[in-house]
Amino acid sequence: MPQLEDILQRISIVEADITTLDVDAIVNAANNSLLGGGGVDGAIHCAAGPGLLAECRTLGGCETGDAKLTKGYNLPAGWVIHTVGPVWDGGQHGEEAALRSCYRRCLELAREYNLHSVAFPAISTGVYGYPSTPAAYVAVEEVAGFLSTDSTPEQVLFVCFNARTRDAYEAALQTMRNPSP
Repeated sequence: MPQLEDILQRISIVEADITTLDVDAIVNAANNSLLGGGGVDGAIHCAAGPGLLAECRTLGGCETGDAKLTKGYNLPAGWVIHTVGPVWDGGQHGEEAALRSCYRRCLELAREYNLHSVAFPAISTGVYGYPSTPAAYVAVEEVAGFLSTDSTPEQVLFVCFNARTRDAYEAALQTMRNPSP
C-alpha cells in the first residue's frame, strides 16, 4: 500500500477554467438530465459543442451519486465524466454519502477507461448549495482513499473557480497531510 505522501503527490489544486485543461478527462457537475444547465455544466456543454449534447441525449440521464462517460468533442480533454451531485438540504439527508459516491464513481470510470489524468470541479458547491469547506474535505478524503488502492488515475486535479474554493481545498489537503492528534 502506498504511503500517504505518495498518494497526495498525485493530487493537485488549481484555480482555472476546467474547460481549458488538457487532461484525459474532466468531470462535469451535471444535473440529472445530463442535457446542460448553469455553472460548470453550461460552460462544459458550451465549450464542447453540440456533439456533447447529442451524445448526452442517448444516455437516459443519470442518478444522483452516479457517473457516466462521454467523449470530449471540442474540449482539450478527450473525455467528460458527468456526475450528479446532491442538492444541499442541511447535511442530514444523505448529502455526504451521495457526494462521496460522485467522486468514487468518477474514479471508477477513470480506472475502467484507463484515464491517467482527471480534473474535478467542486461538485455540488454552486447552485446545489453544498458548503465549500465540507465539500472539499469529502472530495480530498474520497480521492485519496481511492488512490491508496488504485494506480489509475495517476493524476487528479481539483479545479477551483475562485480563490475561496481553492483555499478550502488547500486546507483539506493540508489537514490530510498533518492530521490533528
